[in-house]
Amino acid sequence: MNSPMIQLLVLAAIAVFLILRLKNVLGTREGFEEPPVPKGGTETGARRDFEVIEGGPDRDIIDHVPEDSDAAAALAEMKRIEPSFGVSDFLQGARSAYEMILMGYERGDLSAIQPFLAEDVFEIFVDGVSAREDQGLTIEAEFVGVRELTLTDATLDPETNMAELTIRFVGELTSVVRDKGGDIVEGSPTKVKRQKDNWTFARVMGTDDPNWRLVDTDA
Repeated sequence: MNSPMIQLLVLAAIAVFLILRLKNVLGTREGFEEPPVPKGGTETGARRDFEVIEGGPDRDIIDHVPEDSDAAAALAEMKRIEPSFGVSDFLQGARSAYEMILMGYERGDLSAIQPFLAEDVFEIFVDGVSAREDQGLTIEAEFVGVRELTLTDATLDPETNMAELTIRFVGELTSVVRDKGGDIVEGSPTKVKRQKDNWTFARVMGTDDPNWRLVDTDA
């Protein structure tokens, strides 16, 4: 083998060795990777932006009540006591509870909703259903949906951590009242009516009991 050929093979071997070494140092990239954060001013700026976001207003609160209101302060304290509490999550639960409680009362089925009612509210519901039954009246109702849901107030007792949240509901439903003979005395099976309610739910924050209970139906 002549000298030029030997030199070429040696150079090729060195090139392969260098490529393998470079691959071991850099590793293999697959797919998209975030670019490294450059040192110096850019990293400091990124951290400063994060701190501004962290120190900003809580959208979970100010999306529902004015930022500087007493209600906002009460909600912030609720979240401090119980970090898992979320205003938006609560309102979603309240929407479902409104339908369940309202239809339970309309249909006279109070046993299923009793755990979600304060004792005095449950007694009011019992009296209302009993009065209908005494008159021989029955109600046929179908829930259509919640047209409006607004958090109107929030308070927190600093001594007991009892939280109260008041919500204005505008519900839509069909409702028919029938007498003993089955004749319609009020309502229509096809006409949708709107019902407005101001309900207050209460719960002691920071306890193991997660249930909110309806404590007032005319706040």
